[in-house]
Amino acid sequence: MIRNQWYIILESKEVSKKKLTGITRFGEKLVLWRNEKGDVICLKDKCVHRGAALSIGKICSKGERVECPFHGLQYESSGKCIIIPANGKNNPVPERFKVNSYPTEESHGFIWIWWGELRNEYPSLPFFNNIDNKFSYKTHTEVWPVHYSRAVENQLDVVHLPFVHYNTIGRGHQTLVHGPLVEEMEDKRGFITWVYNIRDDGKTKPLMSQEFPEENKVFYLAFRFPHLWQLHLAEKARIFIAFVPIDEENTLFYMRFYQKFVRIPILKNLVNWISNIFNKKILHQDRRVVITQQPIKTALKMDEKLIQGDNPIVFYRKRREELINLSQRSN
Repeated sequence: MIRNQWYIILESKEVSKKKLTGITRFGEKLVLWRNEKGDVICLKDKCVHRGAALSIGKICSKGERVECPFHGLQYESSGKCIIIPANGKNNPVPERFKVNSYPTEESHGFIWIWWGELRNEYPSLPFFNNIDNKFSYKTHTEVWPVHYSRAVENQLDVVHLPFVHYNTIGRGHQTLVHGPLVEEMEDKRGFITWVYNIRDDGKTKPLMSQEFPEENKVFYLAFRFPHLWQLHLAEKARIFIAFVPIDEENTLFYMRFYQKFVRIPILKNLVNWISNIFNKKILHQDRRVVITQQPIKTALKMDEKLIQGDNPIVFYRKRREELINLSQRSN
């Protein structure tokens, strides 16, 4: 995983004031809850005393603390242990009694955590600025037994469409791939892939990226690091996926169909629901193939023979490796 990044880990509705929520992300057990103000608190889900899961403990002190179910140690939002009951309320708690605490943000119906070193200031959340509150959406979630890099690369792959999705979005057998053209976003935190596939007439040669015609900049994919993808269908319709790393071998998908062409409450919910069924079918067509790919995790240098149509995947791998190296140097 790329450290020193904001990651979506849950939808907002999945964490409440009334109970603790235990999850696995980045291969680590985490516990989340809300205090009385509704702020989300996220700690490592392991008591430093004897290793019990805090997520089966209880919320106390008006939501400001979590109590270990084993021996009653209480931790505040910073991760610092405040009370060790066996030592008495008036005895100070040693500094070493502290669990990791993760900065949280809440936006677009998601809970985000900062996965990396603590800072005085953090960068803005890497969401897409062309998806605003005027869009309604329906969310679908599922888990794939793959590293999140495999899941990401599948959604950047424009070559597979007529084969994997031959009876859905790949109809027309448009196997010849022009480009694709990859353009980095201005803030350097993501990129856009312009897609222009046509039927192979046996005469046309694929255009290079630099030859990509301006008039064909219509259909595109967008990706923002570390794990957010968008398919721009039209000005009023998008498909969005957050590829959430559970561990090195499993990825949680939060897939949403966003639209603002239907505003009537009952009707828009129906449209979103029907669209999600179709998008889920497409996702499952992908899953059937992706879970067979080896190795389960991708890297810049692999035993693969890539082609011009893999430009977006190459760009992703290069930039991902740069970010990983950058985060390692900052440690």
